[in-house]
Parts: sequence; C-alpha cells; structure tokens
Amino acid sequence: MTNRSNLFFYYKHSVEHEEQLQPLFNLAKENGFHLVDNHEQANIIVSVGGDGMFLQAVRKTGFRQDCLYMGITVNEHASLYCDFHLSNFNEMVRSMLHDDIEVRKFPVIEARINKTMPFYCLNEVSIRSSIIKTITLDVFIDDLYFERFRGDGLIVSTPTGSTAYNKSTKGAVVDPKIPCFQVTELASLNNNRFRTLGSSFILSGERKLYLQTVDDGNDHPIIGIDNEALPIRNIEEVAVKLSDCVIKTVKLKNNSYWDRVKRTFL
Repeated sequence: MTNRSNLFFYYKHSVEHEEQLQPLFNLAKENGFHLVDNHEQANIIVSVGGDGMFLQAVRKTGFRQDCLYMGITVNEHASLYCDFHLSNFNEMVRSMLHDDIEVRKFPVIEARINKTMPFYCLNEVSIRSSIIKTITLDVFIDDLYFERFRGDGLIVSTPTGSTAYNKSTKGAVVDPKIPCFQVTELASLNNNRFRTLGSSFILSGERKLYLQTVDDGNDHPIIGIDNEALPIRNIEEVAVKLSDCVIKTVKLKNNSYWDRVKRTFL
C-alpha cells in the first residue's frame, strides 16, 4: 500500500461524526497517509457507515477504476462490504502498512434506460410498479424473446447484490467470483392466462438483458439503482449487461465473501 497514500473519507458530515473520526484522521496522518478533500485526488476512498454508505460512496465518486474502496462500519451489525470497524482502526492502519490485506474485485451492472447514458449498479437495478397495479414487461435475452412478465416488477442483481433485495425475494446467493447477473421476479402472476418462468435465473456475463414495457396503463414504473430511485418517467426500455468495470475493494486476508455471508445470515 506504499504507493497508495491519498485518502478520501466519505461519511455523513456532522459534529458528532467529526469528533468520532478525528482519532482515525490523526492516526492516518501519523502513519504517512495524506487526507484529501477531493475524491478525484484520492487513490483510496474510505466510506464510514455501513453497506448503504459504501454504496453511496461508490456511486457519488463515479465508480472509479483507478482507486481502491474501503468500508468501515460504526456499529456492531455485520456488513458485506465493510471489512473494518471504527473501534479497531489501529488494526486497520497496521494492516494497510504491513500488506495484511488483499484487493477484491466486485462485478458491476450497466443499465441503459430508453437508450440514454448508462447507469451503474454495485447491488442491483430494479423496475417496479409505482401504482397499485401490476406492471407488464417483455423480457428478451440477447435476441431471444423469453417471456411476458406481469407482476410487481423485476430485480437484476450482481453476485454481491444477490444477498440484498434479491435474497429477500428468494433469489439465490451467488459467489462474486462468477461473472454473471441474476433476474428475480417480484410477485409474478402465474395462472391459466398469464405465465412466467416463476423463479430467478442467472445469466452469463456475456449475455444482454432487455426489458420493454408494455403499454397497459402503467407506463410510469420506478427504476431503482442500488439504494436510490431515479426520477425517470415514461420508461420504454431497460437494457442491462455486466459492465467491463469492476469495483476494487480492500479486504482482510482472513475475511472472505463467504465468511461475511456466514456472519450476516447464519
């Protein structure tokens, strides 16, 4: 880590948090790290909070490919993105100085809405009905028409996002070393008139997914990108694929993805 010494801290600014983080700032400076106010000058971006704050840090700093991301939790809750705890920041700095860490790469989803500029997701992109009425979507895999979905919506998740919204709807937990993405239904209609696959399915990272809205009086769905809703109306098409970019995060050598899954859910 000797060639990565510029730190940018992303956290909720308040007097309480400033006081809580000051010992960490001082310790970082004492060990040769430089604190910068602009994330573009940093080569390590540190989020302080939980998984939600980590997602915000990655999004607000532009999914940077030329730096490392690090997550620090401030409570005792298990975290899937944060390897470090604020109460043990001495151990964190020691690990960084003595290379007791590894770089982990997380896949990212790219979503284009109505063929406009792409949005990126570390967890998932979801499309859901915004009214008390089902949404109808034609689902294409590459050039294959697959099904007409009717229900509350669809979730398209990354492997790391498979433990979030996706898991709460009975989707599978996927190893992040597999380059893929998962499609999971939200309350689909399956009867003599309507029919969908009725289960989540996993697509190779080489596949492309197209979701086209069907005009049935509900053409104003909500588009969710990780933990944010996009202010976009009149959705016609959502094109999803696995992005070429990955998020590089700092992890402890003895703390694998499945270690964190076990602590969180078992």
